[in-house]
Amino acid sequence: MSTNVLRTADRWWVVRGERAVPVDTKATTTAELLAERAAVREAAASGETGTPVADLVALSPVTTPCRVVCQMVNYRSHARDSGFTGDIPPAFFRKASSSVSGPGEAIVRPEHVKFLDYEIELGLVMGAPLPLGTVVEERDLPSYVAGLVITNDVSARDVQLTKTQFYESKSYPTFTPTGPHLTLLEPEEFAHLLDLRLQLSVNGELRQERTLGDMIVRPAQALTLLARFQSLDPGDLLLTGTPGGTALKAPPKPVEKIGALLPPAVKWKAFFKTQAKNPHYLHAGDVVTATIATPDARIDLGEQRTPVADPH
Repeated sequence: MSTNVLRTADRWWVVRGERAVPVDTKATTTAELLAERAAVREAAASGETGTPVADLVALSPVTTPCRVVCQMVNYRSHARDSGFTGDIPPAFFRKASSSVSGPGEAIVRPEHVKFLDYEIELGLVMGAPLPLGTVVEERDLPSYVAGLVITNDVSARDVQLTKTQFYESKSYPTFTPTGPHLTLLEPEEFAHLLDLRLQLSVNGELRQERTLGDMIVRPAQALTLLARFQSLDPGDLLLTGTPGGTALKAPPKPVEKIGALLPPAVKWKAFFKTQAKNPHYLHAGDVVTATIATPDARIDLGEQRTPVADPH
């Protein structure tokens, strides 16, 4: 059975229902904790009553610095929303690990950002090195991936689109809320990954909902493709893409064709004028709620609740 691990400022905990039992470890990083799975299992099997989870302030269970790598346009529903047709070539990008924040920490909108978007994503946490050239088969996943986390790939769309790059637009502080749990899987549980359902709501309104069955490039293939040029280490994080339902959507084809004929400054001014009428972008006071779980709760990554705030 999967084990949910929670991190606070002073220690690691195994979550059992509404209570948490401390893990007997001196580990301060995710990689160090993953090297002490025996201590985690001992805490999970302990008869100790523990502490109410409600009394704990959860931090990101993925410690930094680490590599944060992301898959781009990796759900069919998101591809449709983004205006893609035909085959979607696999693509990756990086986020600064300084963007990683806790599951209850506020997402802070930088002053110059007007169009703040959300993207729920399943995060894979590496438990072993992934050397360059590694080929990962489905049966090999437990040898490389230790566990799963909820992540939100928060995006400054006005920066992303006008600068035609991802690194800055997705790397501001608090732009990768992570957790609450690091869900450590047993080898046989990887067979249930495609049953995981991702759900994201803003102020109680459901915006995104899909299972991993909507994925274009699944985890084993993604790791194989990534290993052609990028090695990974224990504690590194791979975000596996978001389903449809984000605030940003591609304009209708006729509008897109007209826009292609305009000078860039004119095109973007017109585009963002229409986007200003879109009520789905995030604003101060909003609360984003994200969950990932199988229907039978065999694997349940908990609930992430992040308020949105303006700077200062």
